[in-house]
Amino acid sequence: MLSTTIGVFALQGDVREHLAALEAVGVTTLTVRRPEELARCDGLVIPGGESTTMGKLARIFGLLDPLRERIATGMPTFGTCAGMIMLADRVLDGTADQETIGGLDITVRRNAFGRQVHSFEGPLTMTGLAEPVHAVFIRAPWVESVGDDVEVLARVEGGEAHGRIVAVRQGNLMATSFHPEVGGDARVHRSFVDLVRSA
Repeated sequence: MLSTTIGVFALQGDVREHLAALEAVGVTTLTVRRPEELARCDGLVIPGGESTTMGKLARIFGLLDPLRERIATGMPTFGTCAGMIMLADRVLDGTADQETIGGLDITVRRNAFGRQVHSFEGPLTMTGLAEPVHAVFIRAPWVESVGDDVEVLARVEGGEAHGRIVAVRQGNLMATSFHPEVGGDARVHRSFVDLVRSA
């Protein structure tokens, strides 16, 4: 079988942890800062970080339009936390000049769970995984609404945010509000790798 190469958007965010999780499930990884690096990827992870900064840096480094083109033509892409915001077609509570890559027919709310001090973690039932995933939410967004073609993979169970959508998939795009790269459970990354290999 040909080697699968998955890039991690590396201009800003928690890149190292995603690289480790992807390597744990047996794929070749590549940090992506330039269009020529993106061209070598079978799939891409957009990590958590700061979505407005990511958008600005992607524009400065000439990556924003190539990212949009690759995603529009079917490149599997997985966004976590800020990465979810970057993939969203619509953003609430964004900055006036906020740019996203788009592609996911969702509306997300930035920092929906509150400030850093409101970060939390706990078990989360996710479609396709037999056992709950340990989900870490850090200044996380949530999904306010989804289009008809979007599959909801997980919702918050319990607490003030009960029922809020925190994981979605639409075609070759996947996104989570939480950070699956934290904690050593690579099952969400494995699901994404399976998506890449079946694309």
